[in-house]
Amino acid sequence: MKSIFILMILVLCISCSGDDNETTPSVSSFLFEDGFETQTNSIDELFPDDGSRWSNIQQTNPSNEITISNTIFSEGQNALRLFAFQSDNVLSKMDIEKGGFQAFSGNQVIIQADFYLNATANLEELFLIDLECCSCWDPLVDADPSSDGDNQCPGVRLKMSGGNDFLSLERGKISASTLTQTSFQFPRNEWVSVRLELTLSDNDAGTNKLLINGNEVINSSGMNMPNAQVFRDVFAQNGIDFNLQEPTFYERIQIGATANPTAEDIELFVDNFSIQIN
Repeated sequence: MKSIFILMILVLCISCSGDDNETTPSVSSFLFEDGFETQTNSIDELFPDDGSRWSNIQQTNPSNEITISNTIFSEGQNALRLFAFQSDNVLSKMDIEKGGFQAFSGNQVIIQADFYLNATANLEELFLIDLECCSCWDPLVDADPSSDGDNQCPGVRLKMSGGNDFLSLERGKISASTLTQTSFQFPRNEWVSVRLELTLSDNDAGTNKLLINGNEVINSSGMNMPNAQVFRDVFAQNGIDFNLQEPTFYERIQIGATANPTAEDIELFVDNFSIQIN
């Protein structure tokens, strides 16, 4: 009788362990690389039917442009060219988007790309890369009341700050401060290598490292994912009950002129892009 009782306990323990595993997000590695190579210099080649390359284009101004360049590139024979007019009553955006992955807290995310900024004007507030979570937004809440109504996909972003062209890690969409640097100005009219390394976390356990042309310009701990309690507190100030959807994970990346609130029209080129999740 005693042995039967012990056996029942073991079975229950195994059953409980199995339930826990089912509620834990399944984290798998992910690698996507694209040099924007094409056969016919057509942007359509970046969107094959099998979904193996890019997912979407974000274009808020119909006059903005996205094309394949065969004259300015950092490797191969092509690069992505984007032209974003300055913003008017609508925030100007011109970028390309990749989805189809899941990056959870604890994952390491490495994003790399080469940029060529064909401009000498002030680039303050120009955004180049967005890593975002859309499925984590509370479906019962329209938008962040403190934003311009465009914050239903919170995340982290690379933007120009520091007066002109110091690349920084912006965390405003997760209600955290921007991680800035003024040690390395972003070169113009030449190819520049950017590498962002993140260990994802919704608290201070996160790590954030940014390298430009191999120079480490940011190396800081801090949150880099939406935090359920932070969002709940922020929205409560406006009398809104907000519930971050869980499990929370990043699911899309946008690269290009992801936002151009500057007073200038911006032409830039992107090449040799990759995102790796471990």
